[in-house]
Amino acid sequence: MRKVIHIDMDAFYASIEQRDFPDYRGRPLAVGYAEARGVVAAASYEARRYGVRSAMPSKTALRKCPGLIFVPPRFDVYQEVSNRIMEIFLEYTDLVEPLSLDEAFLDVTENHKKIPSATLLAGEIKRRIKEATGLTASAGVSYNKFLSKIASDYNKPDGLLTIRPNEAEAFVESLKIERFYGVGRVTAEKMHQLGIHSGGDLKKMSEAFLIQHFGKAGHIYYENARAIDEREVNPNRTRKSIGAENTFDTDLEISTKMTIELYHIARRTWERVEEKQFYGRTITLKIKYTDFETITRNKTLPAPVNDFHIFWNMAKEMLKHIDTSQKKVRLMGLSISHNEENPPPPREAIQLELKFKP
Repeated sequence: MRKVIHIDMDAFYASIEQRDFPDYRGRPLAVGYAEARGVVAAASYEARRYGVRSAMPSKTALRKCPGLIFVPPRFDVYQEVSNRIMEIFLEYTDLVEPLSLDEAFLDVTENHKKIPSATLLAGEIKRRIKEATGLTASAGVSYNKFLSKIASDYNKPDGLLTIRPNEAEAFVESLKIERFYGVGRVTAEKMHQLGIHSGGDLKKMSEAFLIQHFGKAGHIYYENARAIDEREVNPNRTRKSIGAENTFDTDLEISTKMTIELYHIARRTWERVEEKQFYGRTITLKIKYTDFETITRNKTLPAPVNDFHIFWNMAKEMLKHIDTSQKKVRLMGLSISHNEENPPPPREAIQLELKFKP
C-alpha cells in the first residue's frame, strides 16, 4: 500500500507578499490589478473572510472587501520560492509530482530518510519549508492521491491530516460533495439535482448511472466514493499544452483590431513554444464574448507546427471562421497541444486545407 503526501502552500502568492512587506501582514490583500478587467490571482486569508477568491473579477472583490489591498504579481519571486520548496521535497523522495508552483504529490512509501511514518515525514517537511521560506504549508497523508489531496485542504492553513485505510470509506461518505476533488460548482449543482449531496449519497449510485449523467468522469466518481484511486505519483508529468490569452480593457468589435490583438497573442504563445521546445500538432483558438459565452476552434495537423508563420496563418484563418459581427469580444486565446519530440526542420512553405471543428 502506497504512502502519499500532498503538500499545498497556504495562500502562496499572497503569503509571499505579506512575508516580504510587513505593512501587508494581517490585512486583506489580493495579488492582481484593481482595474476594470482585473482578476484576483490570489487572496490572503484575511481577504478570504470577506469572500474574496482567486479568479474573481477585481471589481467584485473590491465590492466584497472595500479595504482590499491590490499588489502586482512578482512571478519571478514566486518561481524562486517554489524551486526551493521542490528542492526540499527531493531530499525525501524522487517521486515528486508538481501540480503547480505551490503544490505537489510525494510518494514516500520508500523514502531517502528511511522514516516509516508518512505522517512524521509530512510534519518534518512542513517544518523545513517554514524554516527555509518563512511560509506555512498544509499537508494531507493517505494511501492514494485522491485522499491525500482532500486531506491537505481539510484543516487549512498550516494543517496536517492523515486518513488511514480503516478510516477512508467512512471519511469519504461523510464529505459534502463540494469537497470532492474535481467537483466544481456546476457539477455540484447537477449532483444536487440528482439527490447527491454527500459522499454517502454518491456511493449509493451505480457506476452506469454516474457514467450516464457525467460521462467518463462518472467512473472516477464511482471509485472515489469508495476511496479508490489507482493513479501513481508521476515525477515525469508531461506538459499537455502551451498558450496565451488576453482579456481586453475594452470589448473588441472591429475585426481589424481583433486580428492585431490575435497577432500579439500568437507572438507570446510562440515565444513560450520555442522556450520550452514544445512543438504541437493541434492549434486551438478561444473566444469569449462580452456575455461570457465561450467558443473554441481547433485544427490538428499530421506533423508538429514548427514555424511561426504557419502558426500565425492558421490562427488568422480560424478567426475568419468565427462570427464576431453579432457580439463584442472580451477575451481571445491561443494554445498548442499534442506535442512531439524532435520535430522536423521548418519548411519553406506549406499549403493547408483547413477544416475546423467546433
